Amino acid sequence: MSAHNDELKMLAESVQRFIEQHISPVYETWETNHLIPKAFWRTLGEAGLLGMDMPEEYGGSAADIHFPLQIIEQFGLAGFGGLNSAYNIHANIVMPYILHIGNPAQKQQWLPRLISGEAIGAIAMTEPSAGSDLAAMRTSAVRNEKGWLLNGSKTFITNGINADVVIVCAKTNNHAGAKGISLFLVDTQLKGFSRGQSIEKIGQHCSDTAELFFDNLQLSNDALLGECDKGFMYLMQELPRERLGVAAQALGAMQGALNITVDYVQQRKAFGQSIAQFQNTRFVLAQIKADIEMARSYLQQCITHYQAQTMDTTEAAVLKLQLTEMQCRISDQCLQLFGGYGYTREYPISRFYADARVQTIYAGSSEIMKEIIARSMLGKA
Repeated sequence: MSAHNDELKMLAESVQRFIEQHISPVYETWETNHLIPKAFWRTLGEAGLLGMDMPEEYGGSAADIHFPLQIIEQFGLAGFGGLNSAYNIHANIVMPYILHIGNPAQKQQWLPRLISGEAIGAIAMTEPSAGSDLAAMRTSAVRNEKGWLLNGSKTFITNGINADVVIVCAKTNNHAGAKGISLFLVDTQLKGFSRGQSIEKIGQHCSDTAELFFDNLQLSNDALLGECDKGFMYLMQELPRERLGVAAQALGAMQGALNITVDYVQQRKAFGQSIAQFQNTRFVLAQIKADIEMARSYLQQCITHYQAQTMDTTEAAVLKLQLTEMQCRISDQCLQLFGGYGYTREYPISRFYADARVQTIYAGSSEIMKEIIARSMLGKA
């Protein structure tokens, strides 16, 4: 085993200990409250689990992308889908956007606070009348003598209740479609910013999801993230990273669901023998194991390509489509082996099942992924 693999194994063991100490005893309370306490983000920061791949000058560890993805996988393995979505947005999406696109002042203002857990990040793309169709976006930012005046609303925003800074996508050119979008760093303390009630979901309950409102919110020129009207290009640039995170989340959850199912079928008896002795059970579990191993290999290939800067949008779409659809299928197959008990909240397989469903929707729905893949083969016709 290489030194790199040794370090990843040590990180996995460290995260597992962290989970046992800081998450498992309180996770059900978080789920009931539909919120992860803000203080927990500082605990993550103190443990060095935020921004591991960020530069040391901002408080990171300058590790490669395998390390934050390993953390995501371990949270998935434990069955903490809600935490994972919140973590993925904060550490795997918001931080890289600011690092790759932000100017020195923006990086210095936000990255140290995001890495320490003092501040929590969110990204706001989806609108009530515009999901994957960014060209239909209505939130606008109009230049004025003080900078930019932001108006509009966003919905289904992960970390929307807790967020201290939100990367907001807004129209800055109404005549350019998707090419007239810009990104802004919005401090949630600013006048004109407000949040709706936390949106209740069928799964991932502790991941706070909210509607955000911008009412004549005055932004300075320094709030523009990157260049004007290049927001769509930045989104396309960062989507592969986002989909790597979603895939790592799926991989961990699939393995976690399999682990608890293997334990259960060996203990549960029916017709005078353990469920594990039935051929159907053995074949289902064997296929799940094979699927997970194939998924792991493809994810690793994509990580290698990402590091070499050769991962394209089609490869990211294949990864996101296959692993999230597989996660839903496997969680369903595992729940079936629990029988009626699987449909109760007493058994954690029910949470694996409920948390999985949204994975095929956010970060680009399965239908959008198929369209991206088809266009790479057939063009837009």
